[in-house]
Amino acid sequence: MEKEVVESQLVHTAFSKGTRLTSFFQEYNNAAFIVENICKKQCIYYVENLQVATTQGTEICKCGHTKSIHCAEAFNYVGPHSDDWHPKTHTRKVPTDAFGTMNFTNLGKNSAKYVRVSVDTPPEKLFELLTSCWQLDVPNLLISVTGGAKNIVMKPQLRNMFRRGLIKVAQSTGAWIITGGSHAGVMKHVGEAMRDSALSSTSKDGKIVAIGIGTWGIVYNQESLIRRPGSSLPAEYAINEGKQGRLSFLDYNHSHFILVDDGTHGIYGVEIMLRAKLEKFIAKQTIGKSVGINIPAVCLVLGGGPGTLDTIYNAMQNDTPCVILEGSGHVADVIAEVATLPLSRITVEQVQKHLKTFFAKDFDCFSEDEIIEWTKKIQDIMRMPQLLTVFRMDKKVNKELDMAILQAVLKASKSVDYHGQDNWEHQLKLAVAWNRMDIAKCKIFKDDWLLKSTGLRPVMMVEALIADKSNFVRLFLENGMNLQEILTKSVVLELYNNLSSSSLIYRMLIKEVEGPELAHGQWRIQMHHVSNVLQELLGDFTQPLYHLQRSSSKFAVFIHVSLSGELELSFSCLFAARNGKEVFEDPIRDLFIWAILQCRTELAQIVWEQCQDCLAAALAASKILKELAKKEEDTDGSEEIQNLAEEYEKHAIGVFNECHRRDEERAQKLLIRISKSWGHTTCLRLALEADNQNFVAQGGVQALLTKIWWGQLAEDTHLWKVLLCMLFFPLIYTGLITFREKKIGTHDINTPSGAVRHFYSAPVIVFYWNVVSFFGFLWLYAYVLMMNFQKQPVWQEILLYVWVCTLFCEELRQLFHGRDKFGFLRKAEIYFSKIWNVFDVLSFCFFAAGVACRLTPTTLYFGRIILSIGFIVYCLRLVDIFTVNKNLGPKIIIVKRMLKDIFFFLFLLGVWVVAYGVARQAILIENETRLEWIFRGVVYQPYLTIFGQMPSSMDSVNYDRSQCTMNGTNPTKPKCPILDSNGKPAFPTWLTIILVCIYLLFANILLLNLLIAMFNFTFQMVQDNNDQIWKFQRFGLIKEYHCHPTFPPPFIILVHIYLFFKRVTKRKEDKRYKQFKQELPNSEEMALLSWESFMKEIYLMRLQQKLSNSNEQKIQDLADRVGILVKLVEGDNGRQVIEKRLAHLEEQVSMSTEALGWIVNALAAKGFGSCQGELACCGKRKEVEQKETLDKKVVPERHHHVNARQLLYPGSSVKRFPVPDERVPWEVDFSAYKPLVYNAQTGPATEEPNGQNPMGRTGLSGRGKLHHLGPNYSMDLILTCWKRNSDGSVCVKAAKKVLRFFSVKRKECQQWAFPGGPLQPGEVLPARLKGILGSFLQKKITKMLSHGREVRCSRSFLTFPSSHPTPLSQVYKGYVDDTRNTDEAWIETTAINLHFEEDDEVLAELKKLVSVWPEVPPSDHPAVVCLDDITDPKAEITAAWQDADQLAKLTANHRELLQKVAVMWQAHC
Repeated sequence: MEKEVVESQLVHTAFSKGTRLTSFFQEYNNAAFIVENICKKQCIYYVENLQVATTQGTEICKCGHTKSIHCAEAFNYVGPHSDDWHPKTHTRKVPTDAFGTMNFTNLGKNSAKYVRVSVDTPPEKLFELLTSCWQLDVPNLLISVTGGAKNIVMKPQLRNMFRRGLIKVAQSTGAWIITGGSHAGVMKHVGEAMRDSALSSTSKDGKIVAIGIGTWGIVYNQESLIRRPGSSLPAEYAINEGKQGRLSFLDYNHSHFILVDDGTHGIYGVEIMLRAKLEKFIAKQTIGKSVGINIPAVCLVLGGGPGTLDTIYNAMQNDTPCVILEGSGHVADVIAEVATLPLSRITVEQVQKHLKTFFAKDFDCFSEDEIIEWTKKIQDIMRMPQLLTVFRMDKKVNKELDMAILQAVLKASKSVDYHGQDNWEHQLKLAVAWNRMDIAKCKIFKDDWLLKSTGLRPVMMVEALIADKSNFVRLFLENGMNLQEILTKSVVLELYNNLSSSSLIYRMLIKEVEGPELAHGQWRIQMHHVSNVLQELLGDFTQPLYHLQRSSSKFAVFIHVSLSGELELSFSCLFAARNGKEVFEDPIRDLFIWAILQCRTELAQIVWEQCQDCLAAALAASKILKELAKKEEDTDGSEEIQNLAEEYEKHAIGVFNECHRRDEERAQKLLIRISKSWGHTTCLRLALEADNQNFVAQGGVQALLTKIWWGQLAEDTHLWKVLLCMLFFPLIYTGLITFREKKIGTHDINTPSGAVRHFYSAPVIVFYWNVVSFFGFLWLYAYVLMMNFQKQPVWQEILLYVWVCTLFCEELRQLFHGRDKFGFLRKAEIYFSKIWNVFDVLSFCFFAAGVACRLTPTTLYFGRIILSIGFIVYCLRLVDIFTVNKNLGPKIIIVKRMLKDIFFFLFLLGVWVVAYGVARQAILIENETRLEWIFRGVVYQPYLTIFGQMPSSMDSVNYDRSQCTMNGTNPTKPKCPILDSNGKPAFPTWLTIILVCIYLLFANILLLNLLIAMFNFTFQMVQDNNDQIWKFQRFGLIKEYHCHPTFPPPFIILVHIYLFFKRVTKRKEDKRYKQFKQELPNSEEMALLSWESFMKEIYLMRLQQKLSNSNEQKIQDLADRVGILVKLVEGDNGRQVIEKRLAHLEEQVSMSTEALGWIVNALAAKGFGSCQGELACCGKRKEVEQKETLDKKVVPERHHHVNARQLLYPGSSVKRFPVPDERVPWEVDFSAYKPLVYNAQTGPATEEPNGQNPMGRTGLSGRGKLHHLGPNYSMDLILTCWKRNSDGSVCVKAAKKVLRFFSVKRKECQQWAFPGGPLQPGEVLPARLKGILGSFLQKKITKMLSHGREVRCSRSFLTFPSSHPTPLSQVYKGYVDDTRNTDEAWIETTAINLHFEEDDEVLAELKKLVSVWPEVPPSDHPAVVCLDDITDPKAEITAAWQDADQLAKLTANHRELLQKVAVMWQAHC
């Protein structure tokens, strides 16, 4: 029934309020999950509370609810009737009726999710509700805030520090904050911190999750949260403070509420157990996918009473660290005060004194037993200093609360064994998950980090990369992590398969996935998908970066085109093998590409700094980013990507300029070197394809282009010398022309053939010859058109035809010629992408059409017209030729840009002209059908009007009938306007005049001035950058004439014939590309890249220096210093610092006075004065020192058993009587001591007492779970051997051998221990140990123990000195501080070490117990195996060999025993 009500309400709300369909289904699914899995408690037995009925006159059940809200079943209870009511027996579970979203009225837009749950709801269901239904991310930290539920009075500075620190730690780590959820006490302070965060945060800051877990029965106005038929959704929750009485309001700043219901009303504390279970369950979940650590939890305490102390005690018993805020009052201040005392001084009297101070009003309510219990719990808390952190405002170590919280978690992790892993590794994982590099630097990466850096795990780097934690990536690299070893093939694939689904690159890669794979959902991004996308972004002029096939084969056939033009087939492995793992050829490049594709600015910068081929990497990144910017639909995102592309262009410029400054020749080699890592292309080609005009305009690049332009000629050769030598080539031999090198290859410049060859093959000479040739062509063309165009072609015209044919052949060569192995369509696309090639094709089309018409007698004249238009196009081709000129080039660029502006202007002008022309034609002329005159009236005449030619037909005064034709019969005259009966124009003159004025106003003034403004803007923009634009476009002309045949048209046909036979007949390729692309030998390339990396470091150093010297950085540094000074001066902390400095000054003055006193005494002893004048302050200081000495005297600390006094007896619900440390000895009077008697069913029913516990009181009497009263004897067998390397040698650390020991762990205790057990009289081995060992080991070890016992008896001592250890040694014999001990029963053990110096049959059998025994035992995870215990078949035992130098979580005193063994064998510990 409840589910149907919920469904109907959801459907009604969704469609009545216009909820989106997707959110409706999501809300519906959440409601279905809650109704099916979450229940509430309902009272089923009405027992009237007579006391309340008498005093208030209201019928109320003992559950706290009124009679009217009980169900019918509550009045017809079928169970046993009594006057007692209990929530466990008198309630039932029904589907919850309170969940969804609540809006807090009169409080802005505050809203929160909420749910009413039963007190026995499984915590896993609540966690699924939080993460799946409410879609909360799994936290990286769990902060449980506890303390006073009433109003807490804190100093303003402490309150601000609490709020600021809590918000900072939650935002930086992605933590969940759990409180009681009410609008009072510590929960109110947390809510106000959430409010301050919401007001100051930006959209980029994540929303803080504050979960309130409270009691449903104490929530005021809870009726508004219950779903009822017809109620509105979301729920409206009103807060009206002052009317709640004993109930509580929910805090309106929390984001989520879990309201725990046990069927009662008005009873506090119902949620405590469920909250503890949920926090414990969350703490067992893991962070992220690859971090592999549990979610750390921390308890933050403010104020509080007895319940808060219980919470702290239970949390620390569960290894949860606690942070106490000193100054928040009550329990927090009591603990903070005693935390500074040694444990021996924390007595009942001391605690009573502090309780009287901090609980002045309530102290009389505390009984003696309660104070004793408080003292015992506080003592136990102080025994766990690794779990206790006291935050003090005047403490310099923890200046901020967020640091104190995180450091508390790290401090607690140091005492925990994480499956054999080093604690620093666990701490580092936490720091990475929290994204707190400051924690990692100050607590983990210390001076001794170099000893640990080899243990950095790749998973940490991978997690930092995926989560975009660039600070940690840099930190790992600075501390020795090698990217070459980490970035294996599997790691790179993992990175690509963890892309954000909202990123552009993810959508592009999804398109590459095959349809069937995507349809079935069983797909993963592979490297061939990445390769295809990169080919699209970089351009098809590059070879694929990942030569991967879709098959599973690791080998593929690669076709390599050598520089000689020959095809070489080679079989190459796709991946290189390194340490047994597949890696790519350049893993750092792969990581850089991954970062660039996601536009991760900081991470890409860090990886780029690690790249070896950094210049090519920066230019390739610029190219990729510019292509991504074109594909990005979001304007802001596109602009951000474009800015990042410009940033990498600046990096490329900086590195190249640094290289060019040091060595010009090497820098030019970097430009034309073939980069194997970036698709066998060059840096110059990447810069050109990316349109990096600033880079190409750099002096080094232009120097290379100038060098190529002049060929082997000296670059300072004057133009007149070049022209003279072109016309009279013998002048070359006179020395008029100078060359850069005397000998080039096999050609000597001094020889006649060599000089002529290199002179005429220089691109500049080829260019000038082609200019002269083109001017001759135009002269011949004009001559034929104007002076000698006969009916039959004459020889000059035929020569013109041949000339055009040679030009056409050259265009065909440019179309098909090139080293890029593109198809015809791609070559055609590249060819037509250049505007001047389009002009060439257009000119050839005009010429071909003109010749075709010219050769036809009937169309001779039309052919001449077409040829004349073609001549215009040929003349425009001159513009491109003169682009190379430094003076004309920029002007030509300006003209080209202005032509684009004209096209936009003509569109606007055309709209206005046509609009006016059509209106004018319709008003003046009626039914004009001649298209020619329609065009004149609509377009031509309005266009001429703009330039001042006013038509007479617009004004009836100037009407002349002779200038027009009435019916349009005269084709040479326009049609007359409409006439009236008087023969005068009938159109309204005033209207036509107004139209003309408006038309001219917009056309002449607005549009023409707009055109002028556009031209001015274009001119200014190009003029500011005309130099770099010209330099960039200059490359195309230089490359064209560098690859151009030496002979100009029409003699170029000879070269075409030669090239045709060379390519088709001899199958050889032209070698003119060497100066634009050069492949270097491996040794030379490696040396060049090393030099480039060195130059990159210099560039980065200059960049950092420039940044530090910038005004912005100086202002920031000044602001930081002022902020530090303000923190020191303001508030109590600054006052305390000043007081400390004054005290130090007083101390110095006192010391000076004392020194003066010594001088006076010395002078008096020599007879120069009297010692009676000794300064009075000296004596006073002595008195103070004596008093301080007396205060510092500490009572010697006496060691008592601790585990035997744990309040809760293990494996039961029996609670011990609290015994403080000073009341443990039997000789100390303890009149209030009243222990319970507890006897588990593990021994005889009746047994006489056998003495008292020799270590004192335990808080429990009887046998407990032990077998006998009195001492229960046991034996612990410590089996050890040396840890060995793969070669058989013993592992050594810090000049000491590493010891290994055999350990077992039972499921019920979850702690590692030495094998052993209770020892019955006459037994050599315990029965439990026999159950673990086989028969062979039993016999061997029994024999060794028996032989060792005989030796010990003959030598008359039990323990061997550490200087002479033996294979069999007794390590300890005596009392064991065990949790099972009682006042009348305790455990005494004998610990024996059995050490195996060399491998023998016994050790071999022991190793077989652990089936996995690697040759080199790993230091991070012990090899473990499950064993069977024949004495207890149900027992689950895990055995493992562990290193003795690692922190092992051993039971009882086993840790101390292991340390004794390590010291005895002088092993590393």
